[in-house]
Amino acid sequence: MRILIVEDEKGISNFLKDGLGEESFAVDVAADGNKGLELSTVNDYDLILLDWMIPGISGIELCRQIRKSNSFVPIIFLTAKDTVSDTVFGLEAGANDYIKKPFKFEELLARIRVQLRTKEGEQTILKLGNVEMNLETHQVFSKLREVMLTQKEFSLLEYLIRNKGKVCTRTRIIEHVWDMHFDSDTSVIDVYINFLRKKLDDGRESSFIHTIRGVGYVAREE
Repeated sequence: MRILIVEDEKGISNFLKDGLGEESFAVDVAADGNKGLELSTVNDYDLILLDWMIPGISGIELCRQIRKSNSFVPIIFLTAKDTVSDTVFGLEAGANDYIKKPFKFEELLARIRVQLRTKEGEQTILKLGNVEMNLETHQVFSKLREVMLTQKEFSLLEYLIRNKGKVCTRTRIIEHVWDMHFDSDTSVIDVYINFLRKKLDDGRESSFIHTIRGVGYVAREE
């Protein structure tokens, strides 16, 4: 899952990027509203964390611009403003949620999870065939057998299952699962796909991860 942070306080943005990275999110950071608008226009994000008071385009105006483009990406405001009128103003501009600074990372993470679940219309359990993922406990089961995955393997499997039935190109996978850009070497994806197949299907051709030669992969049930 890929998140954009638009925050001009470097200490806060670095803290959030590190914390979200540990939770298996791929994270981009913009230090002003103009850069935030550029990134949100050219990239496909699963969620945006947006500071209210930033250089360039304000957080409120950036939120409005994103909504004008008919984007339904969840937006959470991060701000020191704490009056009821401020909260209403932010929500009416198109934000999905609002958290006041200073905040606990655990609370922010919980709010992010809620927005992602609402967006996907699902609970904390993802299933496909014999594979079951628990997003809360970070446990994976294949044919009722628990499988130990690394953080990146877990993120890759989550992305494939969330997009089941759709062809996931290497470019989209590298952008959503790894904190890299489209021009990066995508051969690492093939390595991790092999890791998943080995752990989930004892090295055989996976019953649900199918290779689309020259394009990427698709997860689907037979």
